[in-house]
Amino acid sequence: MTNSTAELEELLMQRSLTDPQLLAAAAQAADFRILPDASVIKIGGQSVIDRGRSGLFPLLEEIVAARQQHKLLIGTGAGTRARHLYSIAAELGLPAGVLAELGSSVADQNAAILAQLLVQHGIPLVSGAGLSAVPLYLAEINAVIFSGMPPYRLWMRPAAEGVIPPYRTDAGCFLLAEQFGCRQMIFVKDENGLYTANPKTAKNATFIPKISVDEMKAKGLHDSILEFPVLDLLQNAQHIREVQVVNGLVPGNLTRALAGEHVGTLITAS
Repeated sequence: MTNSTAELEELLMQRSLTDPQLLAAAAQAADFRILPDASVIKIGGQSVIDRGRSGLFPLLEEIVAARQQHKLLIGTGAGTRARHLYSIAAELGLPAGVLAELGSSVADQNAAILAQLLVQHGIPLVSGAGLSAVPLYLAEINAVIFSGMPPYRLWMRPAAEGVIPPYRTDAGCFLLAEQFGCRQMIFVKDENGLYTANPKTAKNATFIPKISVDEMKAKGLHDSILEFPVLDLLQNAQHIREVQVVNGLVPGNLTRALAGEHVGTLITAS
């Protein structure tokens, strides 16, 4: 047992788990990246999947081609059906944990849809917080599909306001990328990236190619393209220090982003 390990064990036995000295000792080891060559892709539910054949089929063809050169973890959003469920459940006065269960069911359905569409290419659907089969699938097939909703369900942390679950599919996909120490996190939406206003309703909206989390918050854009908690998760992350938002309806965008190109909007931790 090394001195640092002995010191950490002693601290663990004597101190609170939030003790500053204990936390500093626990952080001394070098970061270990479990899947450093893998990329996480989050396919938006409302922005892509809900469009059906026109929005989804070209993107899936691009994914099938890309997995020849890239290891891909493909997460699914929930989309319109989840919003409908949220509206009913919220009106009934149900808590955030119940809404999280409902949102999870829709993200699961979207993952099952993608799995059936890609079954002929051998790309499987994985589930469960451990995702224990991922290394084998990535070694053999270079891609897996998973439901993007984090598995908090009834243990969902309540939102500061209202009952909409604060940690949804954007957060779930980001957390997977961070915990596995993946190469990159790409959010596939139906816009080119972040704008100064909603480009669907504001004609004078200006595209923002790169921005930090602090700049987004200062400009009041912190809840405009990604779920708000993702920004705080990004600032606290050890491995994923920037994410990219790309327009998946433009052919080739995802392929370019996977190759490391700056295609859409880069959001950086600092």
